[in-house]
Amino acid sequence: MSLDTPALLRFLTSVHPYDTLPRPALEALLPAFRSRHMAAGEDIYRLGDALEGLYLIHTGAVAVSDQNNVQISQLGPRNSFGERGLGRDGYAVTSARTTEDTLLLILPKSDFLRLVETEEAAKKFFDRSRTPKPKRPDLATSPVETLMAKTPLTCSTSETVQTAAQAMATARVSSVCITEDGALKGIATVRDLSGKVVGGGLPFDTPITDVMTPDPLSLPPSAIGSDVLHMMMERRIGHVPICNGKTLVGIVTQTDLTRFQATSSAELVSEIAHARDAQEMAKTTARIPQLLVQLVGTGNRHEVVTRLITDIADTATRRLLALAEEKFGPPPVPYLWLACGSQGRQEQTGVSDQDNCLMLDDSYSEEHETYFKDFADFVCDGLNTCGYVYCPGDMMASASRWRQPVSVWKTYFKGWIAKPTSEAQMLASVMFDLRPIGGTVSLFEDLQEQTLDLAAKNSIFVAHMVSNSLKHQPPLGLLRGFATIKSGEHKNTLDLKHNGVVPVVDLGRVYALQGGLTAVNTRARLEAAQAAGVLSSSGGRDLLDAYDLIAETRLEHQATQIKAGHAPNNYLAPANLSDFERSHLRDAFVVVKSLQSAAGHGKGMLG
Repeated sequence: MSLDTPALLRFLTSVHPYDTLPRPALEALLPAFRSRHMAAGEDIYRLGDALEGLYLIHTGAVAVSDQNNVQISQLGPRNSFGERGLGRDGYAVTSARTTEDTLLLILPKSDFLRLVETEEAAKKFFDRSRTPKPKRPDLATSPVETLMAKTPLTCSTSETVQTAAQAMATARVSSVCITEDGALKGIATVRDLSGKVVGGGLPFDTPITDVMTPDPLSLPPSAIGSDVLHMMMERRIGHVPICNGKTLVGIVTQTDLTRFQATSSAELVSEIAHARDAQEMAKTTARIPQLLVQLVGTGNRHEVVTRLITDIADTATRRLLALAEEKFGPPPVPYLWLACGSQGRQEQTGVSDQDNCLMLDDSYSEEHETYFKDFADFVCDGLNTCGYVYCPGDMMASASRWRQPVSVWKTYFKGWIAKPTSEAQMLASVMFDLRPIGGTVSLFEDLQEQTLDLAAKNSIFVAHMVSNSLKHQPPLGLLRGFATIKSGEHKNTLDLKHNGVVPVVDLGRVYALQGGLTAVNTRARLEAAQAAGVLSSSGGRDLLDAYDLIAETRLEHQATQIKAGHAPNNYLAPANLSDFERSHLRDAFVVVKSLQSAAGHGKGMLG
């Protein structure tokens, strides 16, 4: 079976990025495509073969395997493959085999390279590297959706000035939008009520429509901050409704602009550092979701966003440590509070529980237990009040097991390394992400160096940690390349934490152990592993690109949820992604799967 020109054109216009090409460019490309029918079980190419070009599946299915003959992807109609090899030296870096009768469309290498050179849409689609995001713009260039209040106070055209004023007082806002069937009819502000009603001596039962500003100036959701600023300055107004057509969807006030400028990590850190108690701190940490939306919406890279959000948790922890010392008195022996998990790696997002422990100087004795138990409970309870909920696994300093002298901690690590049981692997995975937060840092320095050296020299332990790192697999499957959750509350979604970033986090930890690297942050570990030769140069580039895409997709998903008024989580429905986004995310998961396979076979990624 082959396709005639009209059929090929119809098919390509349903496939990204061909659907975005100018019609003349697409029609000029048609004669270059060759079609090939292959029966189930045939090799399309093997690892190291010279590639004919880019492969596009019209009908059928193809399994792609890595250098260890481990299947890393199952592709269906409208999926492309082979571009990674074409983008390097023209030789296959994977193997591909049909799993059912398949019709392939092949775009020869020369035509493919010319396509990505001349068409920007194709270049963006087939370039799997992540273009660095721009630096954070200022207020004037921020999208209006990151500035506006999404639930403005409204009232109907039948309300009186008294009921409108009462509603404004209850909501503690300075304006009310008058709507009819969702459409904006007018706006009334505190100034209108004071000047026209009180100053004009109007009765309280005056219709709100008599004092409102009818058909007020508004902006669309596509506006940016400078549009709001210019309108306010030019027209001398303090409230700008945001309308999608005639429908009211939000409002921006001068207070919103001030709040936006104040919602920075530095501002939140300052407030927390001077808070009098956990309740006061909680009022500040409650603004973290809005900070995440702002940071993501204004173009910051994922490692910057998570670092800034983690800085706030660090500050909250140190402030609670200081308050604990004020409450219980000076510590009887030196201590060190450490964070593990996402806080330890400086990778917190909008969803974080607490993982921490307490190391005590070896001069500690049982008579000091009451002090440090009360001390740890105070800090952990305070963190919970601030929104860093208790660890479900009780991995917190409030548990006596994780509140011990340094000598006991050394025994812990030696035992885990000597006998890497399943529990030992799990605990070591968490504890290798330790980072000092407050106290006497010297208590940890020798322990970290000794533990890394001991672990790196124990090949059996490292092998078990490698095996442990493969437990979380990327969600690759048949349906558009994804294996979604099959049942329950999050059915038909991808878990971007456990099946997205966690596999990369686990790989980064293994590379750090193998190389004796002290970095704790995942991206820093990958970069250090690449520099140290633990991870090949090409494998490192691919994995960093894949990690960036997955981590940024996760943050963008959480920001979208927050903007919609929902609590953020890690569950993304692939249906909410475009074909372009799905394709790139699938490729990122394939890269992670390839690196997992390489680690499982004791190899580095192909160069």
